[in-house]
Amino acid sequence: MATRAGAQRHPHDDAPDTAQDFRTLAALPAGPQRDTLRARIIEAWLPMADRLAGRFRNRGESGDDLRQVAALGLVKAVDRYDPELGNAFESYAVPTITGEIKRHFRDHMWTLHVPRRVQDLRNRVRRARQELSQTIQGREPTVAEIAGHARMSEDDVRAGLEALESFSALSLDAELPGAEDGYSLSDALGAADPELDTVVDRAAVAPRLAALPERERAILYMRFFADMTQSRIAEELGISQMHVSRLISRCCGRVREQVMRDTGTRP
Repeated sequence: MATRAGAQRHPHDDAPDTAQDFRTLAALPAGPQRDTLRARIIEAWLPMADRLAGRFRNRGESGDDLRQVAALGLVKAVDRYDPELGNAFESYAVPTITGEIKRHFRDHMWTLHVPRRVQDLRNRVRRARQELSQTIQGREPTVAEIAGHARMSEDDVRAGLEALESFSALSLDAELPGAEDGYSLSDALGAADPELDTVVDRAAVAPRLAALPERERAILYMRFFADMTQSRIAEELGISQMHVSRLISRCCGRVREQVMRDTGTRP
């Protein structure tokens, strides 16, 4: 008969002695009896999982979510633990649960996508700054000091420092430091220039315009670049306004057809 979980205690109050339960669990076939024992073991170790989750509080994630992630890590540890290897369950479960929590932060808590290597650099820099703050008073440690303490290159330290600011994103509606009248980041962003849409069109039309007869080029220039009316162009050239209108329509139509033919587009 399996020993009841919690009958004997380890150094941690939340680490019950379930060695016999695990041996029994490993020998039981799939079925209700095994499921009941498995659930009892998990319940017995939940306080330890909660304790490990508490180590990660105040890092931007709610306590309930952290406990759920830790419980998931505990379930994985119970299902994968092999008592025949001779190691205590706690020594296997602690890194499994801790790893599950760290994986949760890595995969779900970063607003921006940051490579795993840079995330590791961030963590090393953060730890080094915390440790140096206990010996350096009145100022932040320098890049060189962090590099020496963490045994990192200064370039890696700079990458880690930049990643410290990438864990969460600043809202575009957030007011800028020192700004007045609610001036926000969105107010500092530029807008798309509508003239950019015409760059490609102008590049495609330019050689066709250059190939037009001189008088037709002059008419198009006066109309579309000098912003002259058709009647004024007619007076300038000594022709009728109707003639100017026909020439503009014909030139524009010809250039349009040539450009569409060159680019393979259809009207």
